[in-house]
Amino acid sequence: MKNFFQFKNITISLTLLLVFYACANRGQGPQGGAKDEVPPRFVKSTPREKSVNVKDGKIEIEFDENVNLKDISKNVIISPPQRINPEITSYGRKVNVRFDDTLQSNTTYSIDFGNAIVDNNEGNILKNYVFSFATGNEIDTMQIAGTLLNAEDLNPLQGITVGIHDDLSDSAFLKKPFLRIARTDEQGRFTVSNVRNGIYRVFALNDLNRDYFLQKGEALAFDEKSFQTGMENITRPDTVWKDSITVDTIRFVPAIRYLPDDVVLRYFKDDYKRQYLAKSERPEPHLIKMFFNTSAEKLPEIRPLNVNWDKSVLLQKNQRLDSLTYWLTDSALIKTDTITLEVKYLKTDSLFKLQPQTDTIKFVMKKPAKKPSATGKKKEFLDIQTNLSPQFDVYKPVMLTFQVPVKSYEIEKIHLSQLVDTVLTPIQFVLEKKDSIGMNFQINHKWIPETTYQLLIDSAAFTSVYNLHSDNLKNELKIKSLDQYSGLKLLLANYDSTAILQVVNKDDKLIRTAPVLKGGTKVEYLEPGDYYLRMFLDRNGNGKWDPGNYFEKRQPESVYYYEKKLTLIKNWEFEETWDHTALPLLKQKPQELKKSDQQKPNNQ
Repeated sequence: MKNFFQFKNITISLTLLLVFYACANRGQGPQGGAKDEVPPRFVKSTPREKSVNVKDGKIEIEFDENVNLKDISKNVIISPPQRINPEITSYGRKVNVRFDDTLQSNTTYSIDFGNAIVDNNEGNILKNYVFSFATGNEIDTMQIAGTLLNAEDLNPLQGITVGIHDDLSDSAFLKKPFLRIARTDEQGRFTVSNVRNGIYRVFALNDLNRDYFLQKGEALAFDEKSFQTGMENITRPDTVWKDSITVDTIRFVPAIRYLPDDVVLRYFKDDYKRQYLAKSERPEPHLIKMFFNTSAEKLPEIRPLNVNWDKSVLLQKNQRLDSLTYWLTDSALIKTDTITLEVKYLKTDSLFKLQPQTDTIKFVMKKPAKKPSATGKKKEFLDIQTNLSPQFDVYKPVMLTFQVPVKSYEIEKIHLSQLVDTVLTPIQFVLEKKDSIGMNFQINHKWIPETTYQLLIDSAAFTSVYNLHSDNLKNELKIKSLDQYSGLKLLLANYDSTAILQVVNKDDKLIRTAPVLKGGTKVEYLEPGDYYLRMFLDRNGNGKWDPGNYFEKRQPESVYYYEKKLTLIKNWEFEETWDHTALPLLKQKPQELKKSDQQKPNNQ
């Protein structure tokens, strides 16, 4: 009997131990059912969805499970747009919206939650849920839909406000807030819903200050045309599935198509910027720099007030005249502790007009950091930087770049030789000065493929304005063979004399540019690989793509893409005819090049 009780006690102890272990390890092994992947479902609301004659600005929406709200300012769009953001909160299974603005009479309101509503446990998104109601006797049901593209590269744009006006005048976009708004998704698509039947103009706007009309400096898109809303009865395919992967039947069911649904807007940021002197400095004793906020048509007028710098200054300027560097070449000037200048230029005033501005600026010399003394210090030379490489492209010139202006050079100290039967033979070349103050030079010569050359620059061939001499330089370069290159020839089916062809790589980065010729455009000496073709119509003939300007009623210059990838191989010229008008704009850009440009959303 004793053994029986001992056995019984051991059995009970083991059972309790197993139960305890199981309780302590509930996380081990399969647990529960399948993961919840079902988004919240609408149950009811106060007032009911699509109610009319609503007077109270308080909305309560109930779902079948607990919900949270995610990124309200990013996701939620309310039409008509509100001056004061409604208060939107969630508690348990309910979402509450309270309007602080007085509701407009005879108006349809829509609250597009986008991806804001998620369930509490798994974060499943109730996508694009829209709640609508009307303060009048009927709900407006028309829609205006389309796509927003970046005008320069035809990429879809996400997170941009699109709005409509029933005032068809050009001034409406400048003075009145939008009637109704939407926001573009990752494909650049937008749908302005609950629109009253009528005629509208459509705009896109990066609304920086959330006033819902255009201010200078804001990016935008516009269409000169107006659009009549409408609808038509259609049939659409409806797929019935046997299971998650097997189609049972495809049937066609009646549906309504709202028009227009194909609006295409080309988005751009105009080149308008306020003009002002952004920065002035003297980073080195011999340098004075000025930076303006945008390009200018003429240089500022400079008058020294405490020094005389006639013929003692070299001006380095860029093409836009917004970055200016004054090189001081006189030793007395360089040693002057403070140089005071009177600077006259045009500055944008509060009414966005250019007005004469005069500034008095003191340029103080920065004291150089003390350097430890050193014995046996090497002689300092004027440094020459080049673009040379052992394998040199047949179409490239040799570039010589200097960090300071060059005062003089001796061309007889520059030698270019060609290797002929193991003997270096001197050859002719052209040395071209590429800027007004001598910081960039170019050696031009028609290279022979598969030929070796030597560039030899003797000591003191170049002398800077600070009397530094260049050291000797010796480089050997071998020109690549032609069979290492690919090329292409393009014939434009609908020739346009303003067209400029651009070859881009798989990252949509510009590789080569060429004006389109009527008899065909050749682009030579391309590295073998994958390329794509882009083209723009250079209406103003300045050689570069230009954005639009709403104030001048000017659209951005048109951009097109050849729809196919070009795979170029060595020693081969690809020939193709392109009709850039054959495909709609939305279908032109190759899918592998498309990138959804995420814009910073407006605060809603």
